[in-house]
Amino acid sequence: MKTLKYIPQQLYIIVLTIFIIGCEDNLELEPEQSLLPEIATSNPANVQNILTGIYDEAGQNVSYGGRLNLASELLANDTDLSWNGTFEQPAQLIEKQLVPDNTFVRDYWLNAYEVSNQANIVLANLAVFEEESDRDRVEGEAKFLRGLVYFDLVRFFGQPYSAGGGNTQLGVPIILKAVLDPSDVTFPERKTVEEVYTHIINDLSEAYNLLPESNGISADKYAAQALLARVYLQQGNYEAARDAANDVLQNSGHSLAELYAAAFNNDEDSDEDIFAWQITSQDPGEVAPGIGTGGNDMNTFWATREFGGRSPSADVSVEPSFFTIFDDPNDERNQFFYNDNSVSLKWQSQFANIPFLRIAEMHLIRAEANFRLGTNVGLTPLEEINALRDRVSAIPLIALTLQDIIDERKRELAFEGFALHDVKRLEGTVGGLNYDDNFLVLPIPQRERDVNPDGLPQNPGY
Repeated sequence: MKTLKYIPQQLYIIVLTIFIIGCEDNLELEPEQSLLPEIATSNPANVQNILTGIYDEAGQNVSYGGRLNLASELLANDTDLSWNGTFEQPAQLIEKQLVPDNTFVRDYWLNAYEVSNQANIVLANLAVFEEESDRDRVEGEAKFLRGLVYFDLVRFFGQPYSAGGGNTQLGVPIILKAVLDPSDVTFPERKTVEEVYTHIINDLSEAYNLLPESNGISADKYAAQALLARVYLQQGNYEAARDAANDVLQNSGHSLAELYAAAFNNDEDSDEDIFAWQITSQDPGEVAPGIGTGGNDMNTFWATREFGGRSPSADVSVEPSFFTIFDDPNDERNQFFYNDNSVSLKWQSQFANIPFLRIAEMHLIRAEANFRLGTNVGLTPLEEINALRDRVSAIPLIALTLQDIIDERKRELAFEGFALHDVKRLEGTVGGLNYDDNFLVLPIPQRERDVNPDGLPQNPGY
C-alpha cells in the first residue's frame, strides 16, 4: 500500500490512499503494492481497490468509526451523559465550548474531504470498466459515500435546514473535481445549505438507481434509499421520507432482529443491518476488501476497560436522568446497560461492526412521517411503534401522539449519533441553548481558514 499525500498545509489537498488488497500476480506491480496515480486508475481492478479504500477511509475512528457519533451525542447532551475521559476535545463538545483548533473537529473535516476526493477519483475513471453492471455499481457506491459525507458535513458545520425554505445560510464547500496533482487544488467557497442538500440528494438518488439490490457488505440500493429517508426526515420532507423508508421496509429483505441485543456487537451484519461499518481485529495492512481498520471509537469511549474501552468506568457514562424516558420498567432497552447501569451495552465488543443504517430507524421514520401526514402507508403509526415495543417486551400503546413517537425514537436509537440532529430538526433545546444556537454548530477548522487565500468564513461565535 502506498499513500500519496500532497502539500499537507493546503485546504483541499486530499489524501489519495490507494488500497491494493489481495493483489494478483498478473498485475505485475513493481514493487508490489506501490502505484503511481496514473497506474492506480488504469484498470478496473485498481479503481475497485480505490473504492474499497474509501470505505476504509470513511470508517476510520475520526469519522464514522466513532467520533462523529460521539460529537452528536455530547454536543446535544444536557444532563443524561457525563464525560469522564482525559481528552480535552470531547470535553469541549459536552461543555459547548469548542475552539477552532479542536483536533477532533479538524480531523473529521479532513477525513470527509479525503473520502470525497477519493470518490471523485473513482467517478473520473469509470471508463476503465467494460461491463456496464460493474461500472454502474462502482459509480453508485462512490456517490453513496460522497453523498454521505456531505450530509454530515452540512449537518455539523452548517446551521439547521429549515423546512420553510430559504436555507441561504452557509453550508460547506462542494468539490466534485478529482485532485491528483497539487496544481489542481482550488479553494471553493462555502455553498449554501440548500445547495449542499441538493447535491446530497442528487448523489444518493443516482446511487439508488445505479446500485444492485444486493451488494454484500458494501452499499446497495437500499442503503442509498435508507440514507435518503434520513436526509428527507432531516429536511422535514415527510412524504419523501415515508416513501423511501417504506421502500426499504418492503423490498430490502432486511427485518428487525428477533432480539434487541442481536442488533449490536456483531462480527457479521445482522438481519437488521441495511449498512454497517465493518471492523476487524487485523492490522490495517492485512484487512480484507470492504473491511475497516482495527477497533472502533464507539467501544473506545463508550465501554469499560474490561471490554476494550479506555477507562475502568468508561469515558462516557449514562446518568440517571436518561432513564426517565422509559415508560415501562420491563422494556429491555431500559436494562441494556452494565457497570451499575452507567454504560450502554451497545458498544461492548471491541471489534464488532458499527451499525449505521438499521431497519428499526426505517420503522421510526415511516411511523413519524405517516403520523404527521395522516397516512397509513405500510402500517399505521400505532402498529409500527408497537412492533418495536413488542420486540423489547414493553407494553403496547393504545393511542399515539407525536411525542410518543419521538420518545420511542430516543429509546430505540440512544447513543447511535442521532441526538444533535434530532434536536435541530425538532427545533428543541439543549440546556439553555436553542436548536439553532451558534455553539451547536462546529467551527470551521482554523488550519483550513489559514491556508485559504480567499478566506473561508468562520461560523458565528468562533
